[in-house]
Amino acid sequence: MTGIIFDFNGTLFADADKQEVSWRRFAERYANKQLTDQEFDDHVHGQNAELTLTYLFGRQLTKDEIVHYAELKEAIYRDLCVADVKNFHLLLGATSFLDELCAMHTPITIATASGKRNVDFFFDSFKLSQWFDLRQVVFDDGTMKSKPDPEPFLKAAAKLQCPPSKTVVFEDSSSGFTAATAAGAKHVVGIVTNDNRTRLENDDRLSLVLDDYRVLKTPVIRRLLA
Repeated sequence: MTGIIFDFNGTLFADADKQEVSWRRFAERYANKQLTDQEFDDHVHGQNAELTLTYLFGRQLTKDEIVHYAELKEAIYRDLCVADVKNFHLLLGATSFLDELCAMHTPITIATASGKRNVDFFFDSFKLSQWFDLRQVVFDDGTMKSKPDPEPFLKAAAKLQCPPSKTVVFEDSSSGFTAATAAGAKHVVGIVTNDNRTRLENDDRLSLVLDDYRVLKTPVIRRLLA
């Protein structure tokens, strides 16, 4: 049986603006650094907190420092999410898509660079337990390698008890596409963020490019799972 693995940030929840604002505020406040757009692409998008923080501070941080600074950044991020009531929801069509996957008994999980406190925040805010088993979610626990390393998707496939070659990965970042491809995923589906549809459509790693989940009707879903 084919399993489906979702990245979360930018893939099920459109939060690129909040990620950017929270990292920029954190960088200025705690590292006295103003991130350029290129630095953001190279050192923030798709990276785990340890890699980004190491870049910002220009040195290898201790584990305690990483935990401390990562939580300061994520507290800024969560406040931004809660404050933006209008946009604090899953991508359009996502709930219907997840309902259908569950009705089809398709194994699904999440592989995210977020830490446990953010995962708990998302599960509580979006009632994710109606679709996902928290015990199967792969998150940044301080030991997992960051995308573009395939480890997050390999771990997620193992939790679903699916061979990686029998998984479909939904992602929004280039590092995530690389990780999914390296893991051997059967299909990689790209989710459009920041008006990058043209770039995604020209990315030969992707089997399908979506603005949201409303177009994923039953025939399309069955083709992905076949």
